[in-house]
Amino acid sequence: MRKVPNLSISPEKVFFIVSKARQSDIKATGLEFASDLIDDDMVYGIDDGSKETDRTELSGFIRDLNVDEQIDLVALTWLGRGDGDLENWRDLRAEASRAHNNRTAPYLLGTPMLADYLEEALSKFGKSFEDFEEHL
Repeated sequence: MRKVPNLSISPEKVFFIVSKARQSDIKATGLEFASDLIDDDMVYGIDDGSKETDRTELSGFIRDLNVDEQIDLVALTWLGRGDGDLENWRDLRAEASRAHNNRTAPYLLGTPMLADYLEEALSKFGKSFEDFEEHL
């Protein structure tokens, strides 16, 4: 059995990000769907401040993580996206460390399918969203 690398970020924090990212995506999709159904002039009256609140909260949460946690989060995103596997986790993490800057939150929040990538990456670590869902 292969040894699973240690993470600096807890799976609970990653799944919190997954949950918030999904909520934000669902609200965005709902607003887009609503705009398709209604006259364009009516869409301007739709206020979806809750989506922006979720993204602001998520951005603040990511910014508040320590540097090692942010690096792991980026490396996990890349792992889930298929840019590597557990065997080269150290290389992925080293690359994320080299690329680290103060724009981690905007980078991650601008990544399409972020929640899917993070969930996929954690599954490679033997963690599933269902195990943490009740704690969120």
